[in-house]
Amino acid sequence: MCLALPAQIVQIAAAGDTATVSVDGVQVEVSLALVDDVHVGDYVLVHVGYALNKIDEDEALKTLALFAEAGLIAS
Repeated sequence: MCLALPAQIVQIAAAGDTATVSVDGVQVEVSLALVDDVHVGDYVLVHVGYALNKIDEDEALKTLALFAEAGLIAS
């Protein structure tokens, strides 16, 4: 089973092929090779360094709240 985490895009590289995303205050660089039309502030599902797809902000926040309730993240 694989787990993809919702993360918010905080910066997109000038070339547009990578982005910095944030989850619970932790920022990592991910590839945008699998997604189109993403912007700073959007939420994406991230798995093994790749943004898999863009997701709705409400759904991302609900999922992050469930992770927090389960003790998997602090926020």
